[in-house]
Amino acid sequence: MNPDPTTANKSRARSQASTTMSEIKDYILRTHLEPGDPLPTETQMCESLGVSRSSVREAVRTLSALDIVEVRHGHGMFVGNVSMHPMVELLVFRGLLNPGDDYRSLAEIVEVRAALDHAFAPAVCRAWKGRHDAELHAAVDEMVRRTERGEAFAEQDRFFHSRLLSPLDNRLFRQLTEAFWDVHMRTSPRLGAPDPVDIRETVDAHRAIADAAEAGDVDAYHDAVRDHYKPLLRNLQGARERATS
Repeated sequence: MNPDPTTANKSRARSQASTTMSEIKDYILRTHLEPGDPLPTETQMCESLGVSRSSVREAVRTLSALDIVEVRHGHGMFVGNVSMHPMVELLVFRGLLNPGDDYRSLAEIVEVRAALDHAFAPAVCRAWKGRHDAELHAAVDEMVRRTERGEAFAEQDRFFHSRLLSPLDNRLFRQLTEAFWDVHMRTSPRLGAPDPVDIRETVDAHRAIADAAEAGDVDAYHDAVRDHYKPLLRNLQGARERATS
């Protein structure tokens, strides 16, 4: 049986776009470009790579979605920020794609956040031992005030977790923590997850985390991290049980 020419053409186009995408990434690495640096024009890419304009456009669309290439209409193409944004979008969508067991996916996200915090505990305690950060404690104080007024404190919470990792040399630690924080905060309201009734317990755990880090006490840090996520996981478990009863 002869292959369908339309199918063969589509397969060939995908292969060319994939090759072009690899070539563009190799060019960025080979020429040591940084985020924001300009890339060759579409015409230059076609000529240097020996591929069609449609292949370049398809490759650029994919790389743009991955935040590797940024297209500025009227200005050209540039190296993107290569951020965690594509991963966040994928994980948010994944978290919403489990009908009938919504809270399980959210619980998994919280568990990953907790696992990351536990994994970073030794490095965080080494970095903060003997130091005191007024802004870190001010963020916790504001969380307390907002809790007493029945207000949310997402901005302070994100600042706290990001600030905690700021002295670390490994930037990926901070990027992963912020990425999963974003996934958690974006997924939770869309699933209609109820807020923990014992949110003050979580707020107090933030202060315990800061105190343990500044004391360089890894065991106390682990305990505080467990206390931080315990109300969230307990609340999600309760919601799951009520939904299935």
